[in-house]
Amino acid sequence: MSDGSPSGSASDRVDSILAGLPADQRVAMQALRETIAAAAPDAEEAISYAAPAFRYRGRPLVAYAAAKAHCSFFPMSPAILDGHRDALAGYVMSKGTIRFVPARPIPAELVTAIVRQRREEIDADRR
Repeated sequence: MSDGSPSGSASDRVDSILAGLPADQRVAMQALRETIAAAAPDAEEAISYAAPAFRYRGRPLVAYAAAKAHCSFFPMSPAILDGHRDALAGYVMSKGTIRFVPARPIPAELVTAIVRQRREEIDADRR
């Protein structure tokens, strides 16, 4: 999906962003990207606030990013985060972010559950 920028498709831009990361972050971010894509095969890659993201039915689904000392996963739903607080014990969380280090990524099963719930949330809003 093109995000309207002249610099190529969103997928190409995500590839470029990931390529510029240190190896450990690149591996963690690529694994997260693949898990999200598998959980939401009908979602499109996008860039949101300069971060890799996915859109579903034209709405923001989730996003992710790497910072100097951590990686972040943005489920874009405080309600969904609240529902997974126990499973996310040990991760640093804020209202809309789960922070993790590459050596301790968020389990793929949990990412999949969050992405699927986010899709259901978007679908429910469209009814």
